[in-house]
Amino acid sequence: MNRFVIASATALLLAGCADFKGIESQSAMRSNESLGLSTNAAAGATFVVNTEWWRDFGDDNLNRLVAQALAGNPNLRIAQARLAKAQSASEGARAALLPQLGLEADSQRTKFSANNIYPPPIGGATMNVNTLHVQGSWELDFFGKNQAALNSALTAAQAAQADMDAARILLASNVARSYFTLARINDELAVAKRTLAQREQSFKLVQDRVNAGLDSQLELKQSESAIPDARQQIEALNEQAEIARHAIAALIGAGNQPVDAAPSVASVKAIALPARIPADLLGQRADIAAARLRVEAAGYDVKNAKAQFYPNVNLVGFAGLSTLGFSRLFTSGSEEWMLGPAIRLPIFEGGRLRANLRGKDADLGTAIESYNAAVLDAIRDTADSIASAQSIVRQQEEQRQAQASAEVAYDISLQRYRAGLGTYLNVLTAESTVLTQRRLAVDLAARALDTQVTLIRALGGGYVAANAAVAANSKN
Repeated sequence: MNRFVIASATALLLAGCADFKGIESQSAMRSNESLGLSTNAAAGATFVVNTEWWRDFGDDNLNRLVAQALAGNPNLRIAQARLAKAQSASEGARAALLPQLGLEADSQRTKFSANNIYPPPIGGATMNVNTLHVQGSWELDFFGKNQAALNSALTAAQAAQADMDAARILLASNVARSYFTLARINDELAVAKRTLAQREQSFKLVQDRVNAGLDSQLELKQSESAIPDARQQIEALNEQAEIARHAIAALIGAGNQPVDAAPSVASVKAIALPARIPADLLGQRADIAAARLRVEAAGYDVKNAKAQFYPNVNLVGFAGLSTLGFSRLFTSGSEEWMLGPAIRLPIFEGGRLRANLRGKDADLGTAIESYNAAVLDAIRDTADSIASAQSIVRQQEEQRQAQASAEVAYDISLQRYRAGLGTYLNVLTAESTVLTQRRLAVDLAARALDTQVTLIRALGGGYVAANAAVAANSKN
């Protein structure tokens, strides 16, 4: 044991020669202050998104489609498989901290040399050599190499869980956005059909005036040409609706099966969202959490690389039986055992350890800058969505006034035409303005819903709420 103490002290002394000079990442994670996100609770609103936020829109068909997507989308299954792989890696890293125990049984037919160390009758004879050993080893992780590897694997598994949460949020938001796209197309289709009916009525009116000698063939052809144009718009919108259904079918994993959905923008409830970026934005997003966890995992990899400069200290041993021939294997005197330390210290590795550390430090820098980039993108996404949501509200107010004026102008122009006080060209011009405003109303309403979905995703899509629910359940 004294020899072991001396050897350990010598190894520790040599370990002091580990050279890390010149190997250190220059990257740093951005702080909230440097990003304009105040840590003062009074300076920024706290807003938590519901875990199943799509239910807040009050549309049963949307709820059903999102549920189908979360159950059958292949991309989500891929994220789940990656999580399972990361978890298995952490289980493997945990094993390095535990003692290892194994059983070895050998039986060999051996010819012993007559001119070696064995005298007759063993020397020159052919005999069976049999061993039965229980072997064990345990690496004493004095310098934290294996613990760092385990921490890295555990943190990587947490990052994979956050990635899966992010994939779930992205999938739900894509389903909602595709659903609202279909709703916009359906409402535009209703406008187009209303336009066709209106133009057919106008055509009948012009025919009556031509038959009465009040109008010429010019007005008749102007009125008639507007009908095929309305039909073409209806057909184009039907095409867009079919493509939108295909997109939804792909998201929910339905393949070529028809999607039974005919949503309308007017039937969907709006969701109240914050008017500014919450102070705790970075804690609400799964992608930011994953990026932050990867920085932690890379930091543990650096610790592991540094620990490889230090000695490995192992306790190794075996106990068992060994004999020549089978008859005496389990008799007294066949026992043998060994127990002792094994110390391995890297002295000259040709720069391998420094190169490994330099690579791990570069990985840490990459992870930090990836985190910073993800944070900047998150802030931009949130700010853009908030700005768009606020602008759309103002645009809708102006559009409603413009449409009301256009509808009145159209009615007046039609009445003047019927009374013979105006031309049909005035009717067509007023009608064109009305149609533009009707389509704009649908487009703005659909954009409002789409912006709400993008803002919900930018705010984390319920990631924080989901973690809080898990924490609450674990305490109960």
